[in-house]
Amino acid sequence: MDDGGAMANHASLLETFDALGRPRVLVVGDLILDRYTWGNAERVSQEAPVILLRTDHREARLGGAANVCNMLGGLEAQVTCAGAIGSDADGRELVALLGAAGSDTSAVIVDACRPTTVKERFIGRAANRHPHQMLRVDREVCDPLPRKCERQLLDQILPTIPQFQMILISDYNKGVCTPALLGAVVDSARQAGVPVIVDPARGVDYQRYRGVTTMTPNRLEAELATGIKIVASADAFRAGRQLRDTLDMDMAIITLDRDGMALVAAARSAAPAGGDVAKDLTGQVFPTQARAVYDITGAGDMVLAMIGVALAGGATAAQAIELGNVAAGLEVGKVGVAIVERSEIRAVLAEREVSSAGKIVTRPQMIAAAEAHRAAGQRVVLTNGCFDLLHVGHVSYLEQARRLGDRLIVAINSDASVHKLKGESRPVICQADRAAMLAALAVVDYVLVFDEDTPHELLRQIRPDVLVKGGTYTPDQVVGHEVVAAYGGQVTVTGAIEGVSTTNILKSIAARHDKSTATNDHFAHGTAPSGDAQRSAA
Repeated sequence: MDDGGAMANHASLLETFDALGRPRVLVVGDLILDRYTWGNAERVSQEAPVILLRTDHREARLGGAANVCNMLGGLEAQVTCAGAIGSDADGRELVALLGAAGSDTSAVIVDACRPTTVKERFIGRAANRHPHQMLRVDREVCDPLPRKCERQLLDQILPTIPQFQMILISDYNKGVCTPALLGAVVDSARQAGVPVIVDPARGVDYQRYRGVTTMTPNRLEAELATGIKIVASADAFRAGRQLRDTLDMDMAIITLDRDGMALVAAARSAAPAGGDVAKDLTGQVFPTQARAVYDITGAGDMVLAMIGVALAGGATAAQAIELGNVAAGLEVGKVGVAIVERSEIRAVLAEREVSSAGKIVTRPQMIAAAEAHRAAGQRVVLTNGCFDLLHVGHVSYLEQARRLGDRLIVAINSDASVHKLKGESRPVICQADRAAMLAALAVVDYVLVFDEDTPHELLRQIRPDVLVKGGTYTPDQVVGHEVVAAYGGQVTVTGAIEGVSTTNILKSIAARHDKSTATNDHFAHGTAPSGDAQRSAA
């Protein structure tokens, strides 16, 4: 497996993501059913000093290794789940949810000696908003699987290992991931050349994971496993090297919550030309982008799923971690355990790719970005025009246009097309400067230049949800309205500020220039105008 950095692959992260395909992934671990009880936290109970929750909604979701399967489904992987449930209604519900999420559950066994692990969370809303978790109640037995069940599970797993491109182990220390089971899975995977990534349990002996390709402990888990307090990047690299070397891993990944993730790649032992043994690679930290955090539940599962899919799909370790950061950022922005769709990640990557070069984009970039935004459920708005001499009328209608959707595209006529439309004296401002001024507006998300006399072809390619024009037109007078209507889009006309237009501004400038010239001519010939005339000229 390639553990190189981003320099090893010159493809953009978006291109790498699009090329991941639908890898076959086996998930082994502790299956958990998450129940949520939602309601309004109205007041303090009269019976005890506790909050009274008036419930209005209950739901069941997949948790633990089952949630990893669910996350993989959102990433469009082909998933097989291996684990154990109890002989109870909760277990049957869990398997049904896995099947509905698209996972193969043929390797899920029933252990009659334990109940299905259930975590029930009570979520209260203050004043009907701002939901927060108030209480969690767990029902579980964490004893190791009986030998009979362990053997039964291995019989389901081992013969199928060569058919997978990746194995993910999700250990919540609920009894499924016994040392014997993990050892057999890892040995078979190594023989078959299938990578294994583990999200380890907290506070257990990490020797049970010896031989895996890599693991993704969080900061606290890595500290407990190594005895190294992780404060700075250097601490994470030391802990990562210790884990990699003592567990015979290819590389180590440590998640550092708000600080991103640290990667310690494979050690180099070959001697360089000078004869000295090369120093171990120090490591690399991949920072995360700041996002609003509503609930960290499921973030570790999301990281495991995204890194697993990325590495299975051919990404480098560095690219996989970058994608993991993006996916985790989206996950913590949701309440509770909720899947992150592949389209959501793609939208973030498309936006980031554009923003790295500014808001001014090419047509192919814009087509791809618009498609990604629509796939993520975002409403795309487009307006077009010359935008020569940006004025308050433009700004006003752009603000109104932005409120009609989630992303606003401004398509401006090129200098050549403005010249054809407006005459030899136009444009006053060149296309590069017009684009730069529009891109500086906070309400504008994208700016692109087009050469055609009309926006018809542009509309066919970008397919905005809303086409907007400012002025006194009716929707059926807007150029391109028939194109948008044909695919079911909307055409909207915003209000105009009366008397404000580029043409009127230019006429006013010309008139002032003529008056100024006339005044100067009077003075030059000794026939100064009256005071009233001078004030008028000014």
